[in-house]
Amino acid sequence: MVVEHSCKPDGSGLRIAIAVARFNHEVTEGLLRGALAALESAGTASGDITVVRVPGAFELPQACQWLAVGGAHDAVVALGAVIRGETDHYDYVCNAATDGILRVNLDTGVPVAFGVLTCDTDEQAHDRIGGRHGNKGSDVALAALEMVRLRRALGSPASRR
Repeated sequence: MVVEHSCKPDGSGLRIAIAVARFNHEVTEGLLRGALAALESAGTASGDITVVRVPGAFELPQACQWLAVGGAHDAVVALGAVIRGETDHYDYVCNAATDGILRVNLDTGVPVAFGVLTCDTDEQAHDRIGGRHGNKGSDVALAALEMVRLRRALGSPASRR
């Protein structure tokens, strides 16, 4: 018989941290609004949500690591936006943010949801903060809640605190 685990994004009783980049402020604030609305709709108490602002997407992994260690948060949501320019800077920042956030996930065992938009244009970014592609901040916040519940259902050591 197959055993299947699937969890709903229930935020009741969970402590969630959100690290949000200030660079591309208009876009990241849209992501943050979506994340906060989704968390509160899923039952996360506003007093159980911590928001930390960092300069840009490059700094997100370090802030996520600080938030993930120590047991104060059940999950972390990383929000940022990198919009392609005319230099290679875009590639370096995207790779650093992606690799760093993945590392925090794997090294700490605390779910860190990746909400860093990597877009070619401002229009693409705006389409993902409430435009025709919905709000990706909302999507990743719900994914963070689901991963906490899944970790607990699977009984992983990090979930027993």
